[in-house]
Amino acid sequence: MPLDFQDSLFGDDGSGAAGLATLPGERTALARGAWVEVLPGFVTGAAEVFETLVHEVPWRAERRKMYDRVVDVPRLVHTYAAADPLPHPLLAEARTALSRHFRPELGEPFATAGCCYYRDGRDSVAWHGDRFGRGRSHDTMVAIVSFGDTRRLSLRPRGGGEAVSFEMGNGDLLVMGGSCQRTWDHAVLKTAKPVGPRISVQFRPHNVF
Repeated sequence: MPLDFQDSLFGDDGSGAAGLATLPGERTALARGAWVEVLPGFVTGAAEVFETLVHEVPWRAERRKMYDRVVDVPRLVHTYAAADPLPHPLLAEARTALSRHFRPELGEPFATAGCCYYRDGRDSVAWHGDRFGRGRSHDTMVAIVSFGDTRRLSLRPRGGGEAVSFEMGNGDLLVMGGSCQRTWDHAVLKTAKPVGPRISVQFRPHNVF
């Protein structure tokens, strides 16, 4: 499946040797026992990782039934199970570092790696929570590492309320924890602004999706 990618898209942003910044990030408490933790520049050399993900992840387009018709899911996706080799060694290092740091609070390591490819501002993910599996009834964590152009991740209380948002740039980390998946929804909304491609990698524990 051909994907449009420009080597010079990000200029010097995220260039250089690949590596990881030191955790923790800055934690913000939300209502209802939820929280988010943000660490800009968690991955250094993110532009090189992005290029690898574009070309090495076996991206697929999904279709989903909506009301009385089947529509295209507005992004490309792929999920790596816990035992699957990841497409870039730094992703395995990131998962290990996140597991080591958050395990005392989470009680288990991160396992799977879900990948989403947002090709431009028309690609998106609607309001939702990761409430399948244990996320429906238990506190858990989802750690998102962003590669590529900046997109806004928005969160709002489930059932209505004031939304908060975070601009996620190349190599940035955002962790949603506590009751966030049960009591809040999150989304990457469409935008008419001229934005380039972005890939998010979502690390989750077993049986959270």
